[in-house]
Amino acid sequence: MIFTAYKNPIARKRFLRFKEMKRAYIALWILTILYLVSLGSELICNNAPLYVRFNEKSYYPLFKYYSEDIFTGNNKKTKPDYKKLNNLSSFKENPDNFMIFPLVPYGPFESIDPDSIIVSNNVTIDLTPIPKIGTVNIRKDYSIEKSDSFGLIIGRKEREVKDLVINEYFIIPRELKLAVEKRFANNEASRSTHIIKSYNGMEVDVSLSTFSPRKKPPKSVRLLLKEVTQKNQKALKLVFNKKLELIQNNLISNGYEMWKELSYPDKGLLVKLIKTRFLNPVDPITLTIGSQIYLIDFIKEDVRFPFGPSEDHLMGIDGAGRDVFARILYGMRTSITFGLMLVVSSMAIGIITGSIQGYYGGAIDITCQRLIEIWSALPFLYIMILMGSIYGRSFTLLLFCYGLFNWIGISYYIRAEFFRLRKQTFVEAAVCTGISTHKIIFKHILPNAMVPVITFFPFSLVGAIGSLTALDYLGFGLPPPTPSWGELLFQAQQYRWAWWLILYPSLLLFIVMLLCVFIGEGIRNAYDPKKFTRIE
Repeated sequence: MIFTAYKNPIARKRFLRFKEMKRAYIALWILTILYLVSLGSELICNNAPLYVRFNEKSYYPLFKYYSEDIFTGNNKKTKPDYKKLNNLSSFKENPDNFMIFPLVPYGPFESIDPDSIIVSNNVTIDLTPIPKIGTVNIRKDYSIEKSDSFGLIIGRKEREVKDLVINEYFIIPRELKLAVEKRFANNEASRSTHIIKSYNGMEVDVSLSTFSPRKKPPKSVRLLLKEVTQKNQKALKLVFNKKLELIQNNLISNGYEMWKELSYPDKGLLVKLIKTRFLNPVDPITLTIGSQIYLIDFIKEDVRFPFGPSEDHLMGIDGAGRDVFARILYGMRTSITFGLMLVVSSMAIGIITGSIQGYYGGAIDITCQRLIEIWSALPFLYIMILMGSIYGRSFTLLLFCYGLFNWIGISYYIRAEFFRLRKQTFVEAAVCTGISTHKIIFKHILPNAMVPVITFFPFSLVGAIGSLTALDYLGFGLPPPTPSWGELLFQAQQYRWAWWLILYPSLLLFIVMLLCVFIGEGIRNAYDPKKFTRIE
C-alpha cells in the first residue's frame, strides 16, 4: 500500500518536499529509532539475564520462564533471583556456568539493594569560620561604656573591656568620626557601613544603630561590629576513616595543623561525634579554636532513596530504589505506544463520524452534530475518575476513556472536507455510474479528504503523550508500578532536592514532543500547495 501510494506522482512530490525539510526528516528518523529502542527495552534494561549456561545446557530467561529448582535443586517452583544465583559457588567456581546480563542489569520494577551501591565510607568534618559579631556603646571620648561580645573581637575577656578606649585597638576613619559626632549632637546621621582596621591588621564592618532625635543628646552611641572574613579564612576539611585515622592525602595542611593544636576535650568531643556519624546523622556544632569560632558539620555519603546519579546508575535512583534510566526507557515505550494507539483509534472514529455527516448532510448531520456537542460537554476528568474507581486503573481503560472524547476534533475537519468534496465533478460522476455509497465515501472522497488527518497526526501524538504524562502526574493515569514519566515527575515534587527526577524525564518528554512538532511542521509544509510560505 505504501509503495502504491509512492507511485502516485502527487504523493511522491509531497514526500520529496518533506524530505527537503532536513529538520523534519531527521526528526522522523530520530523518533523512529528512539521508539524502536524502547520496544527492545527488555534487551537493554533487565534484571533477568539474556543467556544462561548451566550444566552444559542453555537457558533464555528473557523469553521463557524457568523455576528456581532448575538451578538450585531446592524443589521451589518460584521465579529465581538470577543475581543471587550468579553469586553461588556453582557459578563462581565453575567457569562453564555463566550468565550474560543486558547492558543495564536493572529492571524497571527492581528495588536496588542499598549495600550494592558503592559510596565513600569516610567521614569529613567541615570547619567553616564564623565571623565575630559584637556591639559596643562608646562615650564622646571613645571609651567603652558597655559591650556585648566585643571582647571576642579584640581577644579580651568581656569583663576587661569596660572603660577601654576603642581608639587603642582600631583606626577610626574620618567619615565614621563625623557620623558619631552628629549622633552626640542629637542629629541624624547616615547608617552606612564603614570598614575600620585594627592595629594588628583585622578588618571590621562598623555600622551605627538606628537613631532618631531625642529631647536630650545621648550620652553614648552604639556601634555594631562584624569581622570581615579574611581571604585565607577558608573552610577546612578533615577526613577520617572507620579507624578514626586522618587521611592526610585529602587534607589541607592548615586543617591538619589545626587538628594537632586542638585541646584534648575538644578532640574527644569531635571523635565521639565522628563515631556517631558512621552510624547516624549528627547535627552541626560550633567550636572555638584559638580566637576563631567555627561551624563544624559532619558529612558522610549515605545511601538513601532517591539516590543521585552514580557509575552504575547514570540517571540516579527514584524514591522506591528503582533505576531511573530503566523507568524512563520503559516509560518512553508506554507513552509513545499509548499515543499512537490513541491517535489511530480516535482518528478512525472521527473519520467515520465526520464522513457520514459530511456526505449525507441534512437531518443526519444536524442530529449527529447536536449529539456530539452534548457528548463534548461531558467532563472527561470526572468520567475518568469514576471509571477508574469502578473498574480500576489500567492501560486499556485509559485508552478507552480517552478515545471516547479524543475523536471529536478530527470529525469536524473530515465533515468540512466532505462538504467541500461531495459536490465535485468526480463524485457526481461516480454517483451517476451507480457506484455504491460505501465505495464513494471510502474510495473516492476519503483519500482526497485525508490532508487534515495526516497533517494533524504528529500534533495529536504530542497531545496524547502530554495528556498521559499529566494524568500520571495527577495520579489518575496508569496504575503503579507501571513505568511512567508523569510518575517520576510526581516523585520530583515530593523530593524537590532530587534534581535528577525532574531533569531526565522532563528532558526526554521535551525531546519527544519537539521531534513530533518538527515532523508535523514538515508534513504541513509538504502538503502546502506553495513550496515555500513566508512573509516578505
